[in-house]
Amino acid sequence: MKKLFTQTRPIIAVIYLPPLPGYPNHPGLATCLDLIYQQVNILVKYQVAGVLLENENDRPYRILATPEIIASMTTLTTKVVEKFSHIKVGVEFLLNDPKASLAIAHASGAQFIRTDYFVDRMSREEYGGEMYINPTELINYRKQLKATNIKIFTDIQVKYAKMLEPNKSLSDSAQEAKAHQSSAAVVSGNITGIAPDISELKKLKEDIADFPILIGSGLHPSNAQKLFQYADGAIVGTSLMKDGMITEEKVRELLSSF
Repeated sequence: MKKLFTQTRPIIAVIYLPPLPGYPNHPGLATCLDLIYQQVNILVKYQVAGVLLENENDRPYRILATPEIIASMTTLTTKVVEKFSHIKVGVEFLLNDPKASLAIAHASGAQFIRTDYFVDRMSREEYGGEMYINPTELINYRKQLKATNIKIFTDIQVKYAKMLEPNKSLSDSAQEAKAHQSSAAVVSGNITGIAPDISELKKLKEDIADFPILIGSGLHPSNAQKLFQYADGAIVGTSLMKDGMITEEKVRELLSSF
């Protein structure tokens, strides 16, 4: 983390990409890029550490990326990397294709990816049940690409999914992620906008103090100071947004709270 970000408690802001090619409401890549630039300009103005581009509006999600999504996300991410040198750029394909995320990051020059599924057996019934995970395969693919500079931020016991290993603690998941070369563990509440349980977060940091922990949901101005006692940074989406877009007021409010 410290090799990637200079900030003590880096904030990684999430930008929800508009619907991408193949989805009915896709507005065209030029419009997508204009909307992205509007938001990144705000983040750069306030010296936010990083930005994570996610295809959040591709509904329903596909489990694996398709060629047109990979191509469009690569194009958009490349443009952001080239235009904004003062912010670290990451990418995540939703729902569960971290190899696609890595390929996009490598081709575009992005510095990190996020993956919701890495070492935990999790189920999403609406997407066919158990999510595929193979951390060794992902790390080997990064080596194959000669992209070991790209950081991999991995969710543990991710929101919205059912845990299929009921006796596995957060600390167990974090230790396993670390052993499989995760760059940081992402810890979230049960759904978007809900923070992790503070007592669980405290225990996790005590159990694995030498491994970076990122808040993955629910960081707000009202709880940022408390959560950052036990976390090394945060990935922040909805609390920076109004109507799905990052606003200057929301960014300023969060950054002034800790």
